[in-house]
Amino acid sequence: MALPQVIIIGRPNVGKSTLWNRLVGKKLALVDDQPGVTRDRRFGEASLLGLDFTIVDTAGWEDDDPASLPGRMRQQTEAALVGATVALFVIDARAGLTPLDEEIARWLRASKVPAIAVANKAEGKAGDHGLFEAYSLGFGDPVALSAEHGEGMADLFEALRPHIERDDDAFEMPAESEEDEDEDGEPKGPLKLAIVGRPNAGKSTLINALLREDRLLTGPEAGITRDSIAVDWVWTDPDSGEARNVRLIDTAGMRKKARVVDKLEKMSVADARHAVDFAEVVVLLLDATLGLEHQDLKIASMVLEEGRALIVAINKWDVAGQGAAEGPSALFNGIRDALGDGLSQVKGLPVLTVSARTGKGLDTLLRTAFQLRAAWSKRVPTALLNRWFDHALEANPPPAPGGRRIKLRYITQAKTRPPGFVLFGTRLDQLPGSYTRYLENGIRRELGFDAVPIRLTLRTAKNPYA
Repeated sequence: MALPQVIIIGRPNVGKSTLWNRLVGKKLALVDDQPGVTRDRRFGEASLLGLDFTIVDTAGWEDDDPASLPGRMRQQTEAALVGATVALFVIDARAGLTPLDEEIARWLRASKVPAIAVANKAEGKAGDHGLFEAYSLGFGDPVALSAEHGEGMADLFEALRPHIERDDDAFEMPAESEEDEDEDGEPKGPLKLAIVGRPNAGKSTLINALLREDRLLTGPEAGITRDSIAVDWVWTDPDSGEARNVRLIDTAGMRKKARVVDKLEKMSVADARHAVDFAEVVVLLLDATLGLEHQDLKIASMVLEEGRALIVAINKWDVAGQGAAEGPSALFNGIRDALGDGLSQVKGLPVLTVSARTGKGLDTLLRTAFQLRAAWSKRVPTALLNRWFDHALEANPPPAPGGRRIKLRYITQAKTRPPGFVLFGTRLDQLPGSYTRYLENGIRRELGFDAVPIRLTLRTAKNPYA
């Protein structure tokens, strides 16, 4: 059974994301003095003095036209209240109550979800006035706390407990298996799939199309997404009928470094890079109407350098593919060839065409992602690996610089995710890079690693008599 859900609501810049970080125990949500940093709902698993629940961060409530960006952010917050167990209505104790606070309070009182008034930034005496004003909101005794310094957490626990405490077994989560793979060697756990790309490529729209709901904020404005937002989801393969768990990760758009001067955008791009570190497979989303740019190649290189499996998906194909002057095939082949030339470290990257608007190609995208993860997690038996190695040496022996032969003794797979191999021999410091690439390409081509980034480390055994 799912954990009870606690939603944090309030106007901009009252410390909602700071409280969310405090309850989750990690600084995952972006925090800044600038109002309106959070735009999408963010879910996290919280534990407060033994009380376990799901905590939901929301965008700051603003009284704007529903068609505007702040208005659409407010609609996301309103949607988050559906299904919530209890709401934490956060105010700034130092600023006191504002007309917008009172408007939010009226909206919360009209809902069926119980609410707790939380007077944040209440450390010291400067917050006393706002704390006393919070009694007028009609939500009982307000909780005074400082999310930044961790003060008042025990009082928050006492306020939350009557709403979400259940029998010990009511919310017991299934135990996770200690094994990483099933009997067939397939990785266990949800597929961690991150979507990256330049601003306005359609990343959030793509995830909404996969989920078939308006889960993430979208619109014509570039750079709407700021935080990296993870959404757990179950995808059912239409061909096999198999249900598979996926953790979709939306990220902020990455512009050229020289154009990123705003502090908040720098934080968003750093958060997107951090999300790539925790992903297994990364989808680089291109805008088919704009084609491939140098920035796309830089993003792809960054993903491969981090050792993540990469898929290139060309979005908005329903518009650009049919409208291309030279035909859709010429556009597709041009992008694929440019990727091959610009990413020499990996050959044969999967290049797919999709449309977040119509849903075309989305199941193929998911199927390819699971196949790539399987290759990314694959371990080759040592005997099979060295049989391939012997054949590779026989077909193309290593060079003998200066008339002295380089001896390559054996190879072993040291790790997976990404696959890492260690090559043992003598005089390896003189082994040309071209020969190393020959071995890497052979591993990919003949051992089933295809477009997966691999690591090949050269190691010379120490001379015991040296």
